[in-house]
Amino acid sequence: MNARSSLRTSFLMRTAALGSLLLSATIAQADQSQFVNAKAEARAVNQNLSATLNQIATESPQPVWIAYEVDSVPGNHSVCCGNYRGDGQQSYCGVCELEQKHGDTIIGQKQKKTLKLEQAAQLTILLRVDQKRVMRIRFASSDCSLDAGGLRVVWLTGVKAAESVSLLTSFVTAKGADPGNDEGLSSQAVMAIAQHADPSADRALATFVAPDQPFALREKASFWLGAARGKSGLALLEKMAKTDPNPDMRAKVSFALFVSQEPEAVDDIIHMAKDDADSHVRSQALFWLAQKAGQKAAGTIGNAIQNDPDTEVKKKAVFALTQMPDNEGVPKLIEVAQNNKNPEVRKQAMFWLGQSKDPRAVAFFEKILSE
Repeated sequence: MNARSSLRTSFLMRTAALGSLLLSATIAQADQSQFVNAKAEARAVNQNLSATLNQIATESPQPVWIAYEVDSVPGNHSVCCGNYRGDGQQSYCGVCELEQKHGDTIIGQKQKKTLKLEQAAQLTILLRVDQKRVMRIRFASSDCSLDAGGLRVVWLTGVKAAESVSLLTSFVTAKGADPGNDEGLSSQAVMAIAQHADPSADRALATFVAPDQPFALREKASFWLGAARGKSGLALLEKMAKTDPNPDMRAKVSFALFVSQEPEAVDDIIHMAKDDADSHVRSQALFWLAQKAGQKAAGTIGNAIQNDPDTEVKKKAVFALTQMPDNEGVPKLIEVAQNNKNPEVRKQAMFWLGQSKDPRAVAFFEKILSE
């Protein structure tokens, strides 16, 4: 290599290195602006996410937050920790105080005044490392400010969503994991996985609801299938509603369908209320149907009161009428109290009419007492 070529090569290498540093600085400045009260730095993922996490954990003698972004499930919602500092009007989001020990996660509709023309499609995943292992998992929308309590924050660039799901899954399936503990790593990881837009999140949740998994994990994962996964989550819940061998799990599925925003979920709850072989499942489905479907539920609830073979289901269906919005179930309660052939069912209807304080119920009792 002659001198000119050598100088040219050296110049290109220095230029490339400078460009890389400038790019890293730009990324760091943009992403770290989400943090306040933090010693933030940027680092690229070298081999894979797990290896980079382990490397940082090994070299960090003090607690550190490791953070990165992934695409978030679509929708007009914000994710923020429950101990955020807002503006006093519950706007999402204010400042999440990461170092607060008991910080619930709030997933809610964006207020009109905070709604942006371009919906933030990024989710920040946060892992608190102490004593060389992950001790806490949190996540928040990219429009939340994050107070790290003065700790070091390592912002990772180049994170692949599938690797994030894989890493979080390792906390769900770890030996000794307790999915029933809402503040445990397993529960936190399931919640975080459910917010990933990547299809790998659907596959992970599908494994969590398999019949051979712990019931607490199945319950939690089924909830997030309804609450966050849209049509793909609904498809899996529909399968569980029809084929899951555990009636207690199918009862939980009726609630997961209740929290789903997919319109078809109402029909699935109706199907469970009518046709499930287990009386407890039918009762639970009737309860959630009444709260979700309004007048659409009235026919199914009325049919259960009239035709279900189990008196306890009939009584639960009477109670379901009390859960319909705007006292829509009162006329049906009056009809049941007047005409149902089952004395236990009539007694139940009379009881709930007495609790309603609805003017129509008062008029009904006045009529009975005056006869």
